[in-house]
Amino acid sequence: MFLKFKKPLSTIFLDPYSDRFEIEDELNVILSPSLYWVKKLTLPVKSIRDVKPLLSSLFEDSIPDGNYSYSVYKSGAEFYIFAYEDKVILDTLQDKGISAKQVQKVYFAQSEFDGIDGAMKINEKQSIYVKDGVVVLVPCCWIEEKSELDLQNIKLSKRGIRLKQFGHIVDEKSIYSIIFVLLFFIFIMVVEYAITLKNISSVDDLRAEVFVKNNLKPTMMQNQSMLKTYKSLHEKETKLRTYISYILNINLKETQNLSLLSLKERKLIVEFEGLQRGEELKIINYFKEKKMVFSSKFKINSWHVEVEL
Repeated sequence: MFLKFKKPLSTIFLDPYSDRFEIEDELNVILSPSLYWVKKLTLPVKSIRDVKPLLSSLFEDSIPDGNYSYSVYKSGAEFYIFAYEDKVILDTLQDKGISAKQVQKVYFAQSEFDGIDGAMKINEKQSIYVKDGVVVLVPCCWIEEKSELDLQNIKLSKRGIRLKQFGHIVDEKSIYSIIFVLLFFIFIMVVEYAITLKNISSVDDLRAEVFVKNNLKPTMMQNQSMLKTYKSLHEKETKLRTYISYILNINLKETQNLSLLSLKERKLIVEFEGLQRGEELKIINYFKEKKMVFSSKFKINSWHVEVEL
């Protein structure tokens, strides 16, 4: 009798800048930070079950509009919460030659690379590194020393997720079944809502204890002022990340290249080489379409742009 051993699954790192994959077998996928949003939080609750009903509200007004799914895991005393768009990830997989049926599990770079030292190059344009416990994505030109991405011997965590795929065709015979299911879920939501209200009451009590324990400001107004400051910083970083993505996605000719991308106070400095006068109009229209406020001028060997943040 012969024993049949299960073949180990391949693991790929998925990013919009990834090359196409030539893999036909099942595989695991690690998502680039560009394909999800993450927050590292300390909350006055103990279990993940208590956090899950609050996930969408914890991301409210801090991420662009979209159809998001959410995930959370706990590490030590801190919660890592995630928002991601299943369709965006599935479309990216398809664009890179991977079908949804091939995907066994999907992992966040946050959970798989939170222990790396230094920076790790994921493609010719981008690297990842850990900042304040969060895996972040930056242009390669920002970091001088970086190691290469190696997935051959990686040991994946138990924090994988499965992507959701939705059908959109409903026949007439299914309507009554759907109504019954919807009523059932409404009942569950009412129960969950009641539980959430109870948890909110508990959180309010815990909040007062946290204020004292952590030496927070005595009034909500003062704490909200601090929060406003941090939100402003987050909005600036979000806009910076979005603008960098826009710039890196500009389709340049072979004779043209992006020679400089740097941050100076509240301005993003960009320089392009190889542009003749008149060729910058396409990029100017692109910036205007993205509602970017900027100024530009030609230097001796380059076209210099300053983008307001």
